[in-house]
Amino acid sequence: MKEIDPNNKKVVIKAILQGKMDLQHASERLRNEKDIVLAAIQQNGCALHFTSEELHNDKKIVLNAVQQNGLALEFASEKLRNDKNIVITAVQQNGYSLIFSSEKLKDDKDIVMAAVRQNGLALQFASERLRNDKDVVIAAVQQDGLFLRYASEKLRNDKDIVISAVCKKGWALQFASERLRDDKDVVMAAVHAYGDSLKFVSKRLREDKEIVLAALNNNSLEIYNYISLRLRQDEDVRKAAWKK
Repeated sequence: MKEIDPNNKKVVIKAILQGKMDLQHASERLRNEKDIVLAAIQQNGCALHFTSEELHNDKKIVLNAVQQNGLALEFASEKLRNDKNIVITAVQQNGYSLIFSSEKLKDDKDIVMAAVRQNGLALQFASERLRNDKDVVIAAVQQDGLFLRYASEKLRNDKDIVISAVCKKGWALQFASERLRDDKDVVMAAVHAYGDSLKFVSKRLREDKEIVLAALNNNSLEIYNYISLRLRQDEDVRKAAWKK
């Protein structure tokens, strides 16, 4: 294959648009020409990484980059990582890009809600205040209950939040407060979703026959070791286990 001349603008832009060349292989001069850069970031937003600091601070360039790949926010200037329009565009494309936003915008509810709706895992990068915001945490755990781990201690003790989480993924019970791991409503919701979550249930409720039967009906014998010795002798429990 004919080698591409990294200094030939016409050849380079054509190669980039055809996916035959990455921006990093163009000459330094061409890596700082806006039309070349725009062509490159429309193919791969993270090509922003290979441009100059001046272009990292160019709003049009950066906006195009994060529209293609939110994670390109990592290469934006400090000023633009604090620009609400740039950051909300980035997190709507990839919620995880919240990690690269300014501390100020990690405390902006509009930004954080957009991020967790796209990817609930972004909750871990939100400010302490917003990890204690019920709307934000509900949006995250409705995607995956295990994101409960990033909620504030207060909300991990909120029955509505925890039930939402365990209904989505029973194992989220492990991140609930001690009080809610001893709450029958919460625990029943968890074991109905995933019987194995019995391992995270309080000792008191592992003695509850109704809970144990629900857990056995929703999983395998792997949870047998978490059933109390007393209930292992119960005829109904033994029958449920035998069916497995």
